[in-house]
Amino acid sequence: MILAGGSEAADHVKSSNKFKANCCDEGEMEPFPHVQTLRKFPKEELVGKVVMVRFDSTNLLREEEQDQSSQSVSSAVFTIKYLHEAGAKIILVSDWRKKTNSQLHDAETVADMISSVIQHRVVTIKCDYSAVLLKMEVLKKADIFLLENLSECKEEVANNSKFAELLSLGVDIFVNDSFSQSHKILASTVGIARFCSACIAGFHFEESLCQLKKVARTNKRPYVAIIGGGNLYDKAAALHFLVSRCDGVVFVGMMSFQIMHALGLSVPSYLVEPGAYKAALDIIQIAHDRNIPILHPMDFWCMNEHLPEKMGIFPSHNILDGWLPVDLGPRSLNELNSLLVKCKKILWIGPVKFKFSGQCADGASKLAQALNELRQRNCDITVVGNMACQAMVMESKCVLVNDMIENASVLWEFFKGRKLPGVMALDRAYPFGIDWKSAYCNPAQPLVVDIGSGSGLFLLGMARRRKDLNFLGLEINSKLVRRCMDSVHQYGIQNGYFIVTNATTTFRSIVSSYPGELVLVSIQDNLYHLVQCPNPDFNNPEHRWRMLQRSLIKAVVDLLALDGKIFLQSDIEAVALRMKELFLKNGKGKLNLWNDQYHARMNLGEWLEENPFGVMSDWEQHVIDRGDPMYRLMLSKSSGIE
Repeated sequence: MILAGGSEAADHVKSSNKFKANCCDEGEMEPFPHVQTLRKFPKEELVGKVVMVRFDSTNLLREEEQDQSSQSVSSAVFTIKYLHEAGAKIILVSDWRKKTNSQLHDAETVADMISSVIQHRVVTIKCDYSAVLLKMEVLKKADIFLLENLSECKEEVANNSKFAELLSLGVDIFVNDSFSQSHKILASTVGIARFCSACIAGFHFEESLCQLKKVARTNKRPYVAIIGGGNLYDKAAALHFLVSRCDGVVFVGMMSFQIMHALGLSVPSYLVEPGAYKAALDIIQIAHDRNIPILHPMDFWCMNEHLPEKMGIFPSHNILDGWLPVDLGPRSLNELNSLLVKCKKILWIGPVKFKFSGQCADGASKLAQALNELRQRNCDITVVGNMACQAMVMESKCVLVNDMIENASVLWEFFKGRKLPGVMALDRAYPFGIDWKSAYCNPAQPLVVDIGSGSGLFLLGMARRRKDLNFLGLEINSKLVRRCMDSVHQYGIQNGYFIVTNATTTFRSIVSSYPGELVLVSIQDNLYHLVQCPNPDFNNPEHRWRMLQRSLIKAVVDLLALDGKIFLQSDIEAVALRMKELFLKNGKGKLNLWNDQYHARMNLGEWLEENPFGVMSDWEQHVIDRGDPMYRLMLSKSSGIE
């Protein structure tokens, strides 16, 4: 290989400040929120629920027998079996094409294939199933259903809201187990999340997300990226990320010619990608600023244009007219092996393939052999892309699932700094386990949760009055939470606790782990931001996959004990009304407006004239002091009807 941009990387090379903004933080990577997973979802909440599973057809419906026993298939199958064993009714949904498996003729064929894999009967249904799905006679037919092929529905790729709502009718919980589609905005992965009580990651999705996080970490050095494939211009932002993070970058595919061209080396015009020159120069400059190497092949196996069976080896800078590069040459492979031996972590993404590559692709095989040997020496290897993964599998039957990511498109999108819609649509999970025994003197007491607890005036006052209850404040402002916890310690309050979190997305994850009953949820003060989100336009398509407040409401209703209360108040009547409407609409028929006897006897309407707890929040006190009204109401949970 030939070096460009600096000397070989040392054991650890610090990122230049200029490009730090493009890198993920080592602590919590912004593109990777902590999502709720099936693994950590309370199993008892699955009993009797209708669960829709979006599975990956390229994974579960493969034609090759050896692939059916792979770990990725096993985790996908485990998602379905786990739900079935938990007592859920399962609706499987995906898109499939014959290129995945030539036997995929219709939904019935696919259902039979899945049945043979999971060893359970699968019944096909159509998209208009929802009107009758909830009838017991339909549910008795089977426990697992398969929806018709989504590739035949144009509304799927358009993320049509009405279609997504149709998919969700009758569904309680959505499980996304199709990570390969997470870079797309689809009705079955993103749109549907707006309409389900809980949206969580399946076992295969969770494992794939962990693989992606692993690639982003720089915990082992030297870390080198081997980059194949083409389209440098389209992937420029992603390449900036890699060059600003790795200790060396090696180009082994069509992109290598763009690097050579930017370095001023002779490259045949038919190998030059239009518009890529400036992007390649920028990549070289980043490497130069960081003093890390960018390498490209020293030689190529070439095919004679007129006599395809005739092969020859040419230096990379001197490919003769009439000869077409088809594979890496021996010197290139030797130099590459010499570099990789020194590495502790390696990423291989993209095929070792050139414009005219055919059967002669020995370079990928030899690279896979080298990486397999290094893996056995505890080098951290990740291989990305179908062709690269196939090469690894052919050279070793011992490749671990956490070594491979088959869909390179997802990784390229992440490297570009883009958030993955399929990931962002899932419910959030609080990233840390909560020791309730340390938080409360008696963690078995009933729980009161204040969402958006602010300065904690309401919750701290309530905790002093009601020693028989535990009080939990969820607040996104870390400074306010620190002040509240200081007050808890200062006054020796043993039944009050505060957590820094965005409760609109982590409520279920946090409260579901509490050992006692949830008896009251209070949402006060900044209702507009908590419920209507930063953008109050519910129908704006730009924000259709970010609207998670419905899942908050449904989580509250799901976790609230029977006869539990929801207290809502605001100084803006329209906000209070909107909150009431949303809770009643998404409350599954379990919520009713609650009034005390005096309120009902005096026929005072839906608003509570006085604070029913006798303790005001700081904002409530401020509004009352300025002489303005507060609009309060209480909802009560009954058994309702599912």
